[in-house]
Amino acid sequence: MGEAPTTCVIGAGISGLTAGKALADAGVPYACFEESDRIGGNWAFGNPNGKSSAYRSLHIDTSKALLSFRDHPMPDDYPDFPHHTEIKRYLDSYAERFGLTERIHFENGVERAERLEGGGWRITTQDGEARLFDALVVANGHHWDPRMPDFPGTFEGEQLHSHHYVDPETPLDLRGRRILVVGIGNSASDIASELSQKTHRNEVTISTRSGAWIVPKYVFGMPVDRIARTLPYVPLSWQRRAVRHLPRLLSGRPERYGLPTPNHHFLEAHPTTSSELLLRLGSGDARAKPDVARLDGRRVEFVDGTSDEFDVIIHATGYAITFPFFDEAFLSAPDNRLPLYKRLFRPGIDDLVLIGFAQAVPTLFPFVETQSKIAAAYLGGTYRPPDEREMRRRLAADEARMNAHFVRSARHTQQVDFFTYDREAHRKELPEGRRRAAALGPVRLAGRAARHAAGAGAA
Repeated sequence: MGEAPTTCVIGAGISGLTAGKALADAGVPYACFEESDRIGGNWAFGNPNGKSSAYRSLHIDTSKALLSFRDHPMPDDYPDFPHHTEIKRYLDSYAERFGLTERIHFENGVERAERLEGGGWRITTQDGEARLFDALVVANGHHWDPRMPDFPGTFEGEQLHSHHYVDPETPLDLRGRRILVVGIGNSASDIASELSQKTHRNEVTISTRSGAWIVPKYVFGMPVDRIARTLPYVPLSWQRRAVRHLPRLLSGRPERYGLPTPNHHFLEAHPTTSSELLLRLGSGDARAKPDVARLDGRRVEFVDGTSDEFDVIIHATGYAITFPFFDEAFLSAPDNRLPLYKRLFRPGIDDLVLIGFAQAVPTLFPFVETQSKIAAAYLGGTYRPPDEREMRRRLAADEARMNAHFVRSARHTQQVDFFTYDREAHRKELPEGRRRAAALGPVRLAGRAARHAAGAGAA
């Protein structure tokens, strides 16, 4: 098989950690660069790098049974839906158990990643040092660069993105205020539910452009995602038809709570999981409005012709996929579109792997673990993807299958059903890739020659 390629990993969040663990298992030498002083990325509350979106009250909306990595289960005494502090402890224990921090360069993020002519990478880090690597694994995450809406007009009150929300007192004093929360994803639902508690004396309104189907966290006394996991495997199209009416059966129609009629069927947009928002709306603690039409001073006009005055707008409007270390001409994601084979490989660039750039249902944790195993098998020489033409053909087919039924929006450009992805990875993609590697040999990264010629390697 030969010497494994020296590899740079950008980021020590869940994607970077699982990548590092899998690379070590495959005998691939690597170094990980993290701009913060700690691991965990988005799950490191108050992360000094400013890229954590965790708020003080945050509990994950996926149950621990589905959240756990295969080779490191969550503790039995964890609750069904762990708090962010428990997830951070879990990631710390994962890193400690597998010795991952030994290869992480903390407070030394990647400033610039340049692909050399003919392949290979020059990586410039915050300490000013340039290092050469054969391969690059990008795991810098996609929930850290807030995307703000562009509403007509101007607002004279205070505004912030949900990325910066911490609690009702930080960074703004959100007590006794008229508050508009824009969005109806999980963060919007959590924040609107928290701020509408009577103890804060707020008037809270939630505004949504497309409406949403909201499902509770528990059904029949079990976490709803665990019930879904126990069902037998059926094709995605059958799944969608089978559960189309589930939210109505569980909670009734959204209009009953003042929410707009969703412009899609259930599972044609990323589902919102909340056991509290409908209670807050049904109790009169919060109210719902359709999309914002215009901002005018302190007044916000809605598309239904109504308007109200607000003191604060919180935009829970998602994130942009950003690579600050790449030249945009080399790789970017306009409108959050980032075509990748198996959400990993950019056809035509054989020494680049991207991990974690997907909106995986029900969660990202086991998804990036599966991705990391494919990436490590590739860089370790035991898996070979199809040729470039076939990769592009399959990529288009996968996107059509996974994304075609979703609402067209920046949020739904990367949709992946984890159960389908994982099943196909282990039953088809990895076995086929092993057969290709056995017959044709591993992919020989062109950049290895450049590194050896320069006489430098990984730090």
